Amino acid sequence: MSVLPAYSRGTAHLHAHDAARAIPLVPRNLVLAFLTAYRAVVSPLYGDVCRYYPSCSAYAVGAVQQHGAVKGAGLSAWRILRCNPWSHGGVDDVPLHKNFRHALTPRGFVVPSRKD
Repeated sequence: MSVLPAYSRGTAHLHAHDAARAIPLVPRNLVLAFLTAYRAVVSPLYGDVCRYYPSCSAYAVGAVQQHGAVKGAGLSAWRILRCNPWSHGGVDDVPLHKNFRHALTPRGFVVPSRKD
């Protein structure tokens, strides 16, 4: 399993009084939980074969974090289509959301940013 880029990890934690504000983030975090499980179970079986940096699964994590479950899945699918034996590969970071207003946990989950 490749390491997640630094922009895919944070230091935030979900606090009890932010639980109601976190409800809209549930679909995004469910997809992130699936990707985390995939990266822990399936990715090691393939080894480090991706032509791009970050790997396709790490790219998917960043795309879902930044853009949500639907648009992140679309960006990830486009990346997987581009990752083939005939591509040149290279560095291909996730386009950052210009108004990203959430915080990230150390494991990469998205939580509401603190307002204090």
